Amino acid sequence: MNARTRSTLEFILDHLVWFMLLFVLAIFSALVPNYFQIGIFANIIEASSVLGVMSIGLALVIISGHMDLSVESVAALGAMAVGILFCSAGIGMGITLSPEWLMVPMSLLVAIAVGGSVGALNGFLITKAGMNAFIITLASYIWVRGLVVAVSGGRSAQDLAPAIRWFAIQRFIGLPLTAWIAILCFVGFSLIMAKTPFGRHLIMIGGNETATFRAGIRVKRNLIIAFVLAGSIAGLAGWLLAIRTSGATANLGVGLLFNAFAAVVIGGVSLKGGVGSLPGVYAGVLLLSSINTAINLMGLPANFTQVIHGLLVLAAVLLDTFKQTLRQRLA
Repeated sequence: MNARTRSTLEFILDHLVWFMLLFVLAIFSALVPNYFQIGIFANIIEASSVLGVMSIGLALVIISGHMDLSVESVAALGAMAVGILFCSAGIGMGITLSPEWLMVPMSLLVAIAVGGSVGALNGFLITKAGMNAFIITLASYIWVRGLVVAVSGGRSAQDLAPAIRWFAIQRFIGLPLTAWIAILCFVGFSLIMAKTPFGRHLIMIGGNETATFRAGIRVKRNLIIAFVLAGSIAGLAGWLLAIRTSGATANLGVGLLFNAFAAVVIGGVSLKGGVGSLPGVYAGVLLLSSINTAINLMGLPANFTQVIHGLLVLAAVLLDTFKQTLRQRLA
């Protein structure tokens, strides 16, 4: 196999999720009535904003060769913190600031700070105490969700401050600002992973942590940063959840973790670490959202969504194994 054929094959394998997305959109546009519309495509992008943001943090940790099961519960905690502070009904305290627009950045900072704190705790226990990432973040998944229930007493916070709700409904070039936040996050973190030492070091750690340490790279520091980022980004996802629903409930975001894992794996991130790109993850998020939209338009039971997502994850894992085997043969 010559070099040109090899590079073409690797390009196709590395960007297969984008070809899958285009194929699925073409099939649904041909078969599903009223699917091929600008409004539908805008809704797909909008519906994928929360999942997309959460998937970024999860992808960073998985690329580093570790796992973070806590992101769903962390998002719920961030949303509940925003709801309690800035909602005026239910368990909301109804805090107001002057001028009112300050409540938008303040509520965002609250959610990010809450998420980053949990991420820092996870990162410290994993790197400094030498504990297993799967076990630590599973424990965080449980205790953080329990904290959400305990703090809320099982009740909800309602009627988010008008200034924050205003932000949720504003649109720019046909898309809501919440969707643009997800897009900007993907662009920003894609550049970080591709153009900065931190991004390159994270990939190296996921590929071979021992060799990276021996090369003089501060592995523990980079891993702590990755977990803090994962928690902070999950907090941002919680903020998006809160402003979309104008409040928070104890079960907010249940099930998002599994969809985020599906998007990350389908997007080409290897569960073994060291391989993956955030643009691919975004394509995975859009693919899942496209399928959900088509199933809703066809009026099919929601169970079909779970079946298709599960099959896509299985196919993605098999594809990852195939790509690694092929690269070994071509090396």
